[in-house]
Amino acid sequence: MKIALVIPKNSSEREKSFYDYNFFSRFLLSKKYFSYLLAVPTLVSLTPPEHEIRVFDENIEEIDYGWNADLAGISVRTMFAKRAYSIAESFRQRGVKTVMGGIHPSMCTEEALQYSDAVVVGEAEKVWHILLQDARNGGLKKIYRADKKADLTVSPVPVRLPLSMDRYFADIVQTTKGCPFHCEFCSVYAFDGRMIRNKTIKQVIKEIRDINGSSAGYKKKSIFFADDNIIANRKFARELFTALKPYNLNWSCQASINISREDELLRLMKESGCGAVLIGLESVSEKNLSRMDKGVNQRHDYIEAIKKIQSCGILVHGSFILGYDFDSESSFDELTGFIDETRLLMPLINILTPFPGTKLFKRLEEEGRIIHKDWSKYDAKNVVFAPSLMTPEELLAGHKKVIRDIYSFDSIYKKLKYYRDIDFWGHSNETDPIRFKYRLLFALRLCTLLFSLNLKRSAFILRILPKVFSKRVRISTILTLMAYNDYAYTS
Repeated sequence: MKIALVIPKNSSEREKSFYDYNFFSRFLLSKKYFSYLLAVPTLVSLTPPEHEIRVFDENIEEIDYGWNADLAGISVRTMFAKRAYSIAESFRQRGVKTVMGGIHPSMCTEEALQYSDAVVVGEAEKVWHILLQDARNGGLKKIYRADKKADLTVSPVPVRLPLSMDRYFADIVQTTKGCPFHCEFCSVYAFDGRMIRNKTIKQVIKEIRDINGSSAGYKKKSIFFADDNIIANRKFARELFTALKPYNLNWSCQASINISREDELLRLMKESGCGAVLIGLESVSEKNLSRMDKGVNQRHDYIEAIKKIQSCGILVHGSFILGYDFDSESSFDELTGFIDETRLLMPLINILTPFPGTKLFKRLEEEGRIIHKDWSKYDAKNVVFAPSLMTPEELLAGHKKVIRDIYSFDSIYKKLKYYRDIDFWGHSNETDPIRFKYRLLFALRLCTLLFSLNLKRSAFILRILPKVFSKRVRISTILTLMAYNDYAYTS
């Protein structure tokens, strides 16, 4: 069979989102996108070699409906569901059988079946080969439900070759699945379970070698470990970080705040190339944290935890949620003040979003507080529910105010100066230096932006240009912060 695997994007070209990253590419005048969905190379690895596969990632390329596919597999996240349904309809009009998988169809199965011929509920490892056999024999069933979680120790290495790998900034690797916590707003434990499942270290290193090896046809050193909590299994994490050391990687990850108390793990992370960690801080309100069932955060002093992690040379990316039940209009200035105090450089600020399958969605639906189910608006930047202590309009305006406050050029420069003065990136830039010619090209790129109509941006560039050739700043960091400013003031 000829199989098309599709990654949809949001149907609105004008929408910008932290989790879209198209704004980042547009700002850089680049055709590259941040990264891909790991589900697709996983499906490729599970597909027998007699099938022909093409991957279409709408973030970087058009879907070729003229390619005579026999089956179209669409990986669906909630905010892209509306577009996924439209894609499925386009394939079906051409006589192509469609199957949807991912977290949204797993949580909204009956809805997804209105737009596709089949739905995979849960992980595909146990059912994909059965689905392909049925499709080839003309007996495709409506639902393929994984009856148990996949054993990651026997999972094949994801195959990335069908993707346009030169069009992505970073690679994605996942070494574990599952999360021991059960936060009210999160669907991870509902989909992946609470039991921690690991690949073997041998599997992970094979994947790293495939990514960096010449046999893959491309080479990158920037990797994001998509584990929901990379230190959930401390023993495995210790072995993983030790095994990564020889590969001279530049990697980032997600972890819970209690990593701040793991001195040995922090040291090993830094030694193996970790430059940043994303931590779900969620809220500076103890009442909100309790309502979220985020007890692990309540047992830590945020300020001290951030200082501890960053003292190891690992940048903290804090993620926050606005709009929880105890948030009021005063919460916006409180959050901005906390971010200024802790000098968090690139925090992610989300509007509370009740995703299907979460305890939060069930609670708000029972309380009659879900405003609509236009999934394209479930993107953490639109208000889709009725807040407790403010109106939806006040929450939307407050979110925009926080984004603009923390990503104003004055705020960015002040924080960059702090990190430069303490020589935060000095060691990293010594061990993995950016060549002079790339710094020069970057400086020239900044110069082209000087002549834009944005006077504040021009003033910022004039202040930052002399620092570009310093080893105390990261070019990628400056670019990302400028892109976030663009997002904050033009979205």
